[in-house]
Order: sequence, then structure tokens, then C-alpha cells
Amino acid sequence: EASKIIENSQRDVNIAFMNELAKIFNAMGIDTRDVIEAAASKWNFIKLSPGLVGGHCISVDPYYLIQKAQVYGVLPRVMSSARRLNDGMGEYVANQTIKCMNKKGIVVKDAKILLLGITFKENCPDIRNTKVVDIYTTLSEYTSNIVVYDPWANIAQVKHEYGINVTNELPTDEFDTVILAVAHKEFSQLDISSLIKNNSVVYDVKGVLDRSIIDGRL
Repeated sequence: EASKIIENSQRDVNIAFMNELAKIFNAMGIDTRDVIEAAASKWNFIKLSPGLVGGHCISVDPYYLIQKAQVYGVLPRVMSSARRLNDGMGEYVANQTIKCMNKKGIVVKDAKILLLGITFKENCPDIRNTKVVDIYTTLSEYTSNIVVYDPWANIAQVKHEYGINVTNELPTDEFDTVILAVAHKEFSQLDISSLIKNNSVVYDVKGVLDRSIIDGRL
């Protein structure tokens, strides 16, 4: 049990470090993934990417060890900080998207927003602890015109767990903002330009879209 918990906790901490770097470099106007690629040219660099941490392992197991450590009088600061940081990344993505919209003069209130994906990882129907919900929740404070498209998600299950309406069919509307939250294989074939208005924002959480069409990414 201990070995399984530290394996997932290690991944959580490592991803948290990358997410913290993403916050730092975004503030500096530096592309995080460019920095990672350059650092990966050194043979012993551990190449990871920033992102949303959900699911039933990485986002849950650390809490068991954190709680047990406290029973024995040990305060696990690194794991606790990593959990807080990773748990806040959905809200961070939403706020970064809003920042991009403001820069382009797009009114956030009542804006039409398309979220691509709601599962916690790509090409998988699992929605447990998905942090895409946090993106949705933060944006829903400003607009109710949010469409969530996910060809993998179970519509009834998402509605039951999160109270969010999801469609398995690609919308035909044009949106003020598109956020690619999950790198499903279906999304690699999408013509993003057909989904957006002339003045719009495209935010790429996964770093998989052509950089010429995006306004921001982790």
C-alpha cells in the first residue's frame, strides 16, 4: 500500500512542479513548453508537462498518506502544497482564458464558450475527479452559454455527477472562445476555425493545437 501511494504521490508532486513553472513562465510571457523542450535536451532531465490532475489515483492517493502522516505527527508540506496547486489548475485555466478574452476585447459576460472534453484524460470515458469541471464552474459565473462537447463521456453520468449538460455531437455554432481541455483523438481532426467567430480566443490546455491558431496554453 505504501509503495503504491508514493508512486502516485511522486507523479502528483512532479506535475505540480510543472504547473508552478507554467504559472511563472506565463507571467513572464515565456512559453512553458518551449522551456521544457530546451531543458529536455539534457539527458537526465525528467520531461513532464503541466496540466490538469484528475482521476482516482494521482488526485486521491496523496491524501491517504497526508492524513496518515499527520496521525504520526508529521506534516507533509511538499505533498500538501502539490495537492493544493494541482487542485487549483482548473480555475487557473479559466482565469487565463478570461485574461485572453479581455485582451482581445471580447466581453466575458454571456460569451459563447465551447469546452472540448470533460473526461479526466484523453480517449477514455472516465470522469472521476475531472478538473475540467472547475474550468466550467469558474466560467459559469460569467456566462451560461457554455457548451461541453465530449464524444467519449457518458451524458447521463456527467449530468448525475456534476449537473453539467454534455453533448456527444460536434456543435455547429460559432463561439467566442474555445478551450481544448482534453486531447481526445477526435479533436486532432477538428477544424477549429469553423467553430470560432472572427474575433475569438482559443486556449489549449494540452499543448496539441497548432500554435498559429491559439491565444494561450499551459
